[in-house]
Amino acid sequence: MSRIRIIGTEEATGANAGAASSIGDATVVRLHNDTAAIRTVGVSTVVGAATTVYFTMPAGSVEFLEKYSSEVIWTDSAMKASKVGYTN
Repeated sequence: MSRIRIIGTEEATGANAGAASSIGDATVVRLHNDTAAIRTVGVSTVVGAATTVYFTMPAGSVEFLEKYSSEVIWTDSAMKASKVGYTN
C-alpha cells in the first residue's frame, strides 16, 4: 500500500495557458477540484504552449497527476494543487 507524502505547500493553479506552472517542478501533483463544477486541466511542455493535452475533473474530486518535472499545468478555473510523492 502506498502513501502520499506532501512535499510542497498547496497553491492555486493558473487559470489559463499563460499562467501555467510546474507546481514546484513536481513529478506528482495532487489536484483538488473543490468547486461544484467540472473543470478542465491542461498539461503542456512550456507555458503558453499550443500543444496542450487535456482531461476533465468532476466537481469535488481529487486526482493525482504524474508528469515530468519540466511540464506545466493549468486549469480553466483556479484549483488547489500540491507537490506530492509516493512512499511505502
